[in-house]
Amino acid sequence: MLVQFSLKNVLSFRDETVLDMTAVNAYKEHADNVIDLGLKDKESFLRVAAIYGANASGKSNLNIAMSYFNGIVRESFDNVGDGESTVLEKYYVPFLFDDGEYENSEFQIVEILGDFEYRYGFAYNDQAIEEEWLYRKSLKSNRTVIIFERKEETVEFGAAVRRECSLYQKQIPRETLVLSFFNKLKLKTAEFRNVYNGIMNTLVVSSDFCEDTRFLEAFLPRIIDKEKEKLLSFLNAIDVGIKDIEYDDSEKGIRFWTYHLGKDGERHELGLYSESEGTIKSINLFIYAQMALMRDASLFVDELNVKLHPLLLKFIIDLFYDARSRAQLIYTTHDTTLMDKKFFRRDQIWFVDKDEYGYSRLAALSDYKVRSDASFEKDYLAGVYGGIPFLKEFDMREGE
Repeated sequence: MLVQFSLKNVLSFRDETVLDMTAVNAYKEHADNVIDLGLKDKESFLRVAAIYGANASGKSNLNIAMSYFNGIVRESFDNVGDGESTVLEKYYVPFLFDDGEYENSEFQIVEILGDFEYRYGFAYNDQAIEEEWLYRKSLKSNRTVIIFERKEETVEFGAAVRRECSLYQKQIPRETLVLSFFNKLKLKTAEFRNVYNGIMNTLVVSSDFCEDTRFLEAFLPRIIDKEKEKLLSFLNAIDVGIKDIEYDDSEKGIRFWTYHLGKDGERHELGLYSESEGTIKSINLFIYAQMALMRDASLFVDELNVKLHPLLLKFIIDLFYDARSRAQLIYTTHDTTLMDKKFFRRDQIWFVDKDEYGYSRLAALSDYKVRSDASFEKDYLAGVYGGIPFLKEFDMREGE
């Protein structure tokens, strides 16, 4: 479960930026919108966070940054390819609007896995991992221990893993993460594997994911084979008119088709990709949401509202208010329809703003002094919280 994700000097986020999924204890509204673990300090965590911002403000960059973070963790063990760019070259995208040499980029994630909270992060450039760290805190005792700390070529291991890991200390390349290196080894300790799997359990969905059919081709057949009734119940609930769905993979490719009920009472076949883009996106989101809910994963989705009616958008969001799961949804959007105290707590709404020098800034609505009778949407569109475009006079006919 995600507690925090922070980044620095990545894309348009020049300064340290923190997305914090910790709920504000003072807010008592919408108790079902938070995950209560029964911790001694009474901390609870948000199930859903909505991120608003103008075009080119950098809100999509937060999604991209999470995919870069995941990519480095997943690929750094196989960092060097023959004549190809290394993973660090691929994912080192610092803030570009400053003079002088580019500084290191940084990522850090805080997540709860079982009975522990892990804080893991690293600083890097296009040549090497410069720093890396992993700490573990017990949720029962609040005691924090060091798993390892890395500074350039030196790695110091904590007592919990020192005996098993010190043997490999000199074998870790500068361009490879310690976490990725030890995840590949068969160790008695499960610390590295647990943290690695926790990070991989963060699913990142780009705004154009519906244009790539490979996801449906990989996962929809299993859904149809094993959970068709649940999928059809979902499609019936969102009123898209699909009565059945089938597939055929006996040929070289794979073909999907749906059935609709005609006025004549007969079922009529339609190729899946002839359905509306909103319907195809909804099926994709059903699969992603099910993955997240079953695995207690965090799901990042860019431009969730695109091609979805506001009521369908709310329907998708409401799937994550499931008391049986610790799944989380973090999404970017332009749609202000749900920016209302009837649906969201103040700590669930975030804004990305960009200044005249290209610096993106992330802030939560809870950072502002908000009146109890305030209209979140009205104040946002009035520019009270930032994150909106500043439009100037323009005449298409000027110069005629």
